[in-house]
Amino acid sequence: MLDRRPSSHDDLIDHLVRSTALQRGEAARVVLDVLAYFDETTEEFVRRRHRELQADGAVNSEIFERIAAELPHRAVAPPELSLRQLRRMVYG
Repeated sequence: MLDRRPSSHDDLIDHLVRSTALQRGEAARVVLDVLAYFDETTEEFVRRRHRELQADGAVNSEIFERIAAELPHRAVAPPELSLRQLRRMVYG
C-alpha cells in the first residue's frame, strides 16, 4: 500500500495523472522508480550494468567498453573512468 502523506512530488504525480492514463498509485510508483534510477551512484550503475550485460552473454572486454561509453550519458555524468577503475568497482 502506498503512503498517502503529501510528498514533495505531488505536483509531478498530479501532472502524470492528468497527462497519461496512469492512476495516482501507478504515477507515484513511476516517480519513485525514476528517482531511484537517478539516485544510483556510479559504482551501483557500473555493477548493475555489468550484471545485466554479463547475463546477456557479453564478455568483460565488451562489457567494460560499453559501460565506459554509457557513463557520459548519465543524467549527472561522473568523471571519466578508466577500464581498470571500472573493473575495480565490480571486482574490488
